[in-house]
Amino acid sequence: MEPGCDEFLPPPECPVFEPSWAEFQDPLGYIAKIRPIAEKSGICKIRPPADWQPPFAVEVDNFRFTPRIQRLNELEAQTRVKLNYLDQIAKFWEIQGSSLKIPNVERKILDLYSLSKIVIEEGGYEAICKDRRWARVAQRLHYPPGKNIGSLLRSHYERIIYPYEMFQSGANHVQCNTQPFDNEVKDKEYKPHSIPLRQSVQPSKFSSYSRRAKRLQPDPEPTEEDIEKNPELKKLQIYGPGPKMMGLGLMAKDKDKTVHKKVTCPPTVTVKDERSRGGNVSSTLLKQHLSPEPCTKTTMQLRKNHSSAQFIDSYICQVCSRGDEDDKLLFCDGCDDNYHIFCLLPPLPEIPRGIWRCPKCILVECKQPPEAFGFEQATQEYTLQSFGEMADSFKSDYFNMPVHMVPTEVVEKEFWRLVSSIEEDVTVEYGADIHSKEFGSGFPVSNSKRNLSPEEKEYATSGWNLNVMPVLDQSVLCHINADISGMKVPWLYVGMVFSAFCWHIEDHWSYSINYLHWGEPKTWYGVPSLAAEHLEEVMKRLTPELFDSQPDLLHQLVTLMNPNTLMSHGVPVVRTNQCAGEFVITFPRAYHSGFNQGYNFAEAVNFCTADWLPAGRQCIEHYRRLRRYCVFSHEELICKMAAFPETLDLNLAVAVHKEMFIMVQEERRLRKALLEKGVTEAEREAFELLPDDERQCIKCKTTCFLSALACYDCPDGLVCLSHINDLCKCSSSRQYLRYRYTLDELPTMLHKLKIRAESFDAWANKVRVALEVEDGRKRSFEELRALESEARERRFPNSELLQRLKNCLSEVEACISQVLGLVSGQVARMDTPQLTLTELRVLLEQMGSLPCAMHQIGDVKDVLEQVEAYQAEAREALATLPSSPGLLQSLLERGQQLGVEVPEAHQLQQQVEQAQWLDEVKQALAPSAHRGSLVIMRGLLVMGAKIASSPSVDKARAELQELLTIAERWEEKAHFCLEARQKHPPTTLEAIIRETENIPVHLPNIQALKEALTKAQAWIADVDEIQNGDHYPCLDDLEGLVAVGRDLPVGLEQLRQLELQVLTAHSWREKASKTFLKKNSCYTLLEVLCPCADTGSDSTKRSRWREKALGLYQCDTELLGLSAQDLRDPGSVVVAFKEGEQKEKEGILQLRRTNSAKPSPLAPSLMASSPTSICVCGQVPAGVGALQCDLCQDWFHGQCVSVPHLLTSPKPSLTSSSLLAWWEWDTKFLCPLCMRSRRPRLETILALLVALQRLPVRLPEGEALQCLTERAIGWQDRARKALASEEVTALLQQLAELRQQLQAKPRPEEASVYTSATTCDPIREGSGNTISKVQGLLENGDSVTSPENIAPGKGSDLELLSSLLPQLTGPVLELPEAIRAPLEELMMEGDLLEVTLDENHSIWQLLQAGQPPDLDRIHTLLELEKLEHQGSRTRSRALERRRRRQKVDQGRKVEDLVQQELQSKRARSSGIISQVGREEEHYQEKADGENMFLTPSTDHSPFLKGNQNSLQHKDSGSSAACPSLMPLLQLSCSDEQEL
Repeated sequence: MEPGCDEFLPPPECPVFEPSWAEFQDPLGYIAKIRPIAEKSGICKIRPPADWQPPFAVEVDNFRFTPRIQRLNELEAQTRVKLNYLDQIAKFWEIQGSSLKIPNVERKILDLYSLSKIVIEEGGYEAICKDRRWARVAQRLHYPPGKNIGSLLRSHYERIIYPYEMFQSGANHVQCNTQPFDNEVKDKEYKPHSIPLRQSVQPSKFSSYSRRAKRLQPDPEPTEEDIEKNPELKKLQIYGPGPKMMGLGLMAKDKDKTVHKKVTCPPTVTVKDERSRGGNVSSTLLKQHLSPEPCTKTTMQLRKNHSSAQFIDSYICQVCSRGDEDDKLLFCDGCDDNYHIFCLLPPLPEIPRGIWRCPKCILVECKQPPEAFGFEQATQEYTLQSFGEMADSFKSDYFNMPVHMVPTEVVEKEFWRLVSSIEEDVTVEYGADIHSKEFGSGFPVSNSKRNLSPEEKEYATSGWNLNVMPVLDQSVLCHINADISGMKVPWLYVGMVFSAFCWHIEDHWSYSINYLHWGEPKTWYGVPSLAAEHLEEVMKRLTPELFDSQPDLLHQLVTLMNPNTLMSHGVPVVRTNQCAGEFVITFPRAYHSGFNQGYNFAEAVNFCTADWLPAGRQCIEHYRRLRRYCVFSHEELICKMAAFPETLDLNLAVAVHKEMFIMVQEERRLRKALLEKGVTEAEREAFELLPDDERQCIKCKTTCFLSALACYDCPDGLVCLSHINDLCKCSSSRQYLRYRYTLDELPTMLHKLKIRAESFDAWANKVRVALEVEDGRKRSFEELRALESEARERRFPNSELLQRLKNCLSEVEACISQVLGLVSGQVARMDTPQLTLTELRVLLEQMGSLPCAMHQIGDVKDVLEQVEAYQAEAREALATLPSSPGLLQSLLERGQQLGVEVPEAHQLQQQVEQAQWLDEVKQALAPSAHRGSLVIMRGLLVMGAKIASSPSVDKARAELQELLTIAERWEEKAHFCLEARQKHPPTTLEAIIRETENIPVHLPNIQALKEALTKAQAWIADVDEIQNGDHYPCLDDLEGLVAVGRDLPVGLEQLRQLELQVLTAHSWREKASKTFLKKNSCYTLLEVLCPCADTGSDSTKRSRWREKALGLYQCDTELLGLSAQDLRDPGSVVVAFKEGEQKEKEGILQLRRTNSAKPSPLAPSLMASSPTSICVCGQVPAGVGALQCDLCQDWFHGQCVSVPHLLTSPKPSLTSSSLLAWWEWDTKFLCPLCMRSRRPRLETILALLVALQRLPVRLPEGEALQCLTERAIGWQDRARKALASEEVTALLQQLAELRQQLQAKPRPEEASVYTSATTCDPIREGSGNTISKVQGLLENGDSVTSPENIAPGKGSDLELLSSLLPQLTGPVLELPEAIRAPLEELMMEGDLLEVTLDENHSIWQLLQAGQPPDLDRIHTLLELEKLEHQGSRTRSRALERRRRRQKVDQGRKVEDLVQQELQSKRARSSGIISQVGREEEHYQEKADGENMFLTPSTDHSPFLKGNQNSLQHKDSGSSAACPSLMPLLQLSCSDEQEL
C-alpha cells in the first residue's frame, strides 16, 4: 500500500500573467518578455484583457466527432504495472485451469504486486520464512500490528504468488528437447482469465464494474466434497479467505466436469484428432458411460489412434522418463506431455481439476510480449450537444450534485484517487486531437466560406488567434510550407470530467499554447525543461516494466504519474486551473499533463520562436538516439531561413546564424569522415522535393537534408552521415554521397546571415555617436529621422538605443511645434495654448541641450525679448492706476498677440473685466433702458461673483442682489395667484400689478397676470353686452363664455350665473331628447325636429341614414342650409323651417312615385332590369315577410324593422264580433327612414314649450320645436275641419253603426270557426268563451309586448287571429274620390309630422274602411309576431335564470356593501359638512330652475302674461313667427305634469 494515495497534496501554482492592452498587441514579444520567469516553471497562464472575448466560430450543428476511451486506472504508470502484474499472474493460473480470486485483508484488496516486491526486497520467500520476518512484511504494507497478519500474508503468498515466482525464475521449467507448444488456434480467441480486454469495453455505458471484478470477489466457501478430499481443510476447518497451503483454493472452473487428470475411462473411448502429424495434438475425450474405476496405463494408450508401441512411449513422465504410477501421471491439455505430480516443482498434492498445462506450455504463453498500450476510439459519434448532455449527466450523477457546484479541489483529489485505484474501474471519453482543418476552428478564420462581421475580422487577424500565431513573422514555423496538423494547424479538444492528457512534451520540443473557449476548467501540471530528464529517470526507475517493453512510452501520451510521487523524488511540479477565456503556455521540453474538470472546449497549437532553435537542434539528436521519426527536417528549416536573410527578424537572424554555424561545422566534420572512409562519389539531391519516408535514415530514422549516404547496389535505403557504417555491407566504391549544398555554398549562406545579424551593430554605432555628439557635431533632424527609418525598414529589434532615438525625435518635434506656434501668424497662435514665461525659458534651454541642430532657436530668442519689453510696459500702466480703460484694453490685446502668458497680463485682465461688468450693470438698471429678465439679472450677479473684488464692484453687487430679491418675491406672489385653486378677484390682481410697476426688471409671472386681468376685463364686457342685448343669448355663446371664464385665473362673479343658465339649458335639451329620440337613435334632436328636406332622394336618404347609424354623419342643420350664424337669428330659422316643409312634401311625393313604380317583392317574378327596393340591411326584400312603408311606399324585411303588433291595437269591445272590425287593427307600418322619432303627443310637446319659455337662453332645438308645434297645430286644424265636414261625418257615422252591429250580434258558431275556419260569413255569431279569451288578450295588450310578461295563451290567440283572416271582407265604406284624395293628402302630411295626433288615427281608419283588407300584410304581421313570440319566450326563460343567479350573488355582496358604505359615510361625515352646505345651495338653485320649467303653476294667466311680455321684449321676431302657439301654451300648462 502506497502512502499518500488517499490524500493528494496539490503542487504549487504556476506563474499567472495579465498583460495590458499595449503588451497584448505583440503576442510573441510578450511571451519572450515573460520567458525568464515562466520558463522556470515549464508552464504559465495568461489572462487576456477583459475586453478581449473572441466569438466562438465553430458551426455547432455540423460539428461531429468520435472521442477516445480512457480507463482511468490504466493511465497511471504504477497502477498499470500492478494491473499488468495481476494480468500475468491471473493468466498463469488460468492456463492451469484455475481462476484467480484476490483475497481481502483488513477489508481491503490485497496488493499482490507490492507483496511480491517487498518479499523480493527482503531477501526472498525462503529467507523471510527462515528469519520469521512476515510481520515486517505486513508492517511495510502498512497493516496494523498485533493481528497476526504476517501469517495470513504468508499463506496468500504461498498459495498465489510463490508458484508464479518459481515459474518466473525458471526453477520448474522442464529441460527437454520436445517441440514447444505452438498451437495458436485457441489463443487467437483467448481472453485472459475471462476479464474483458482493455480496449473492448463499450465506452458509452461507463460501467462501474471492475475489469477484474471476478478476481476481486471473495473466494467461495469450500464444499463438503472439497473438505473430504483435502486433508488440510479437513484438519483446519477454515472457511475464510482461502486455504493455507500452496495450490489450495485455486478452484476448478467447473466442478461438474470430469476430471481429466485422474482419468476414469468408459468401456469404449472415441478420440478426435484436432491436428495432423507434424504438430502438437490436442484431443477431446467424448465420454459416454463413465466407470468409477481408474484407467490403467494400457487403457490410457487408447488416447491416440496409432500403434500400441507409440502409445507406450508417449505416456511417460517428461521429468523422470518413467511411466509407472499412472494414477499420479498428469496429461497436459496443451502439448499432450505427461508429468508426475510429485516431479513438478513445486509438487502438487493431488490431481488438479479442470484444464491443466505443463510448465513448458505456460512458459510459451506467459512469455509472449505484451501489446503496446494505447487508447481506443469510441464507437459512437457525438455532436457538441449530445456529448455535453452525456458529460454533465455523468458528472452530476457521480458527485450527486449540480456540475457547477462541485469544487475543483474535490474533482482533483477524486481523479488521482481513481487513477491509483486497482479496485475501481471508471471509464470516460475524450474528444482529443480533432483537426480544425476538417471541423473548423473555434476562432474566426479569414479564409472561411462565410462572411465575417467587423468584430470577427478583428479577431481573425489577431496574433493571439491560434490559426495566426504559428505563422507570425517572429515565428519559425512560418517558414515551413506544409500545414502540419497539431503544430501549424490547431487541434480541438472536447473534454468531460476526468478525461486526461498524460505526461508528454511537444514534438521537436516546441512551444505550445492552449486556449479554453468555454466550459469548466482544465487542470494542468507542468515540469520545467531542466527537470525533464529527471522526470524520465524517475518514471523509468519506478516503472521499469513499462519502459522495457516501450522505450518511447512518454512519447505516446498514454502514461500518467501522480505529481506527489514525482515531487517526492525531487521533480519540481507546478499546477494551475485554466478557466474559460485563458491561455496556457508550455515551454520547450517542459513536460505537462492534466485533466478536465468537466464539459469544455479547448484549442491548441505549437509555435517556435528564435530562442527555440538550440532546443530544436538538441531534440533532433535526442530523436536520433531514440530512433524516433521527425515531424520536419530541422536542417531544412535552418537552410530555408538562411536562404532569405533579409526577410528574417533581427533576433531570428542572429539565432539562425548561430545554428547555421554549428550545423556547417558539423557537416564539414561528417563529410571529412566520409572521405576518410573512401567514398568519393557524390551527386546533388533536392531533398526538399522528396517525401519524408524516402529520405529517412534507416538507422536512426532522422530526416536527411544536407547530405546522406546511399549505395548503388542497395537503392532502397540511405543513412545520415552519422551512421555511415550502418548502410550496407557493400564496398565503399559502390557508395556515394547525396548532398543538397556544397561545402563552398554553405559559408556563403552563413556570410549573408552574418551581414544581416551584424547590420544592427553598425547602425547602433551611428546612433550612439549622434545621440552622444561624440564628434562634436549635432545632427540635423533629417539625419536622425533617416536613422529611425533605417531601423524600421531593416526590422531591427526594439532595443534601448532605438527607444532613445525615438524619444529624441519626439522631443525635437515637440520643440519645433511649439516654436512654430509662437512665430506663426496671429490666427494660428490664438488657437494654440499659450506658454508661460517660465516655459518659454525652459523651451529655449531644452532646444540648446538636444543633440539636434535646430535653426528655430533664434526665433525663440526674439520672442523672449518681445515678452520682456511688454512686461515692463504693463508694470508701468498698473502702477499709474486708474488708467483709462482704452489703454488697458490695448495693452491686453498686445499681450494676447505675443502667444506667451505674462503675469502682469492677468492683472490687466481683472481691471478690464471689472470695468465691463460695472458698465453692464449700469445699463441694465437704467430707467430708460429696456427691462432685463430675471435670468439676465442672475447672470450679472454670477458674473460679479467671478470677477475680482473692489469697492465699486461690491456696492453694485449688493444693489443688484437686493433688487433681485424683491423681484423674486413679487414673482412668487404672482405665481401663487396664477396657480392657486381659489381664484382672486380682479381688484386683488390690480393691486399686485400696481406694486410691481416701479421694479426695473421684466417679471414673466407679473406679465402673465396682466394678460389674465386684461382677458378677464374683456370677458366681463362681453357678458354685460350679451345680458343687455335685445335678444336672449344663444347657448353656444354662453358655453363659449363659460369655457373662457373657467380657464382664466381670475375670480369672476358672473361665471356662476352663466354656468347655471347653461346647466338648465342642457337639462331641457336632455328632457326633449328623451321625449323625442328613440333608444340608440342615429339622429340628433335637431334633425328630428327639423323637416327632412332631401326626402325625394331615396339613395341620399338611405346613405345618410346608414352613415348616421355608423356614427359617420354629424351635421345637424345641413339639410336646412343654415350656418352657425344663421341659427342665432330666429327669423332665419323660421324661414328655413317653412322652406324645409315644402321641400319635404315635394320630396315625399316624388319618392312615393318612384317607389310605387318598383315591383312588389311578393310578385312571383321580377324583371332583371327594373329597379328594386333595398332594405336597411342592404339586401333586396323578397318573398313572404316583406312590408311596404305606408308613407314612402318602399319595401323592407319585416325582421329588419320595427313592425306594428295586431294585439296591441286599440282594445275591442267585449264581443268577439268586434274582432272582425279589421279597419281598427294596427296594421299601419312606417319605415325607420320615415318615422325618425318616438312621435310624442302634442300635449307633451306643449309642456316642453312651456318649460322652454322660462329659459333665459336660446337653443336651436327650441326654435325648431316651436316651428314643429306650429306645423302640427296647423295640420290639426285642417284635419279637424276635414273630419267635421258633412260627407266625412256621415261616413264616420256609418262606420260607428257597423261596429255597433258587430258588437250586438252574438256568434254561437265561433268555436267551430276557430277550429275549422271553413266559413267566410262576416256576421256569423260565435262562442262567447272564445270572444272572452280574445277580449282578455287584447285588454292586456300592453303587457303582451314585454318579453317578461308574455301571456301563456298568446300562441293560441295568434292562431285565432289567423283563423279569422278568411272571414275579413271589405271595403265596408264607399269613399268618393273627392273625399279620398284630400284625406290621403292629409294622411301623408300627418305621417311626415314627428307628432302623434288622434286625427291621424281617425283618418287612417276611415281610409282603411274604404278599401279591401290587406290580407297579405296582416298575414305577414301575424307571422312576424309568432316569431317574436317564440324568441320572447326563450329570452324570458334565460332572463329568469339570470335573475335568480343575480339574487344569489347580490345576497352575498349586500352585507359587504353595507359595511363599506357605513365606513365611507363615517369617513366623509366629518370632512364634507361645510362643502355639503355650499353644494346644497348650488343644487337647490338648480332644482328650483328645473321645477320652474316642469311644475305647472296654479295660476296660468299671470305666468303666461309675464312670459308673453318677456318674449315680446326679448325676442319679438320669434313671438311674431309663432302667434298661434300662445293660446295653446296656456292650455298645455295643465298637461305639463305628464312630463
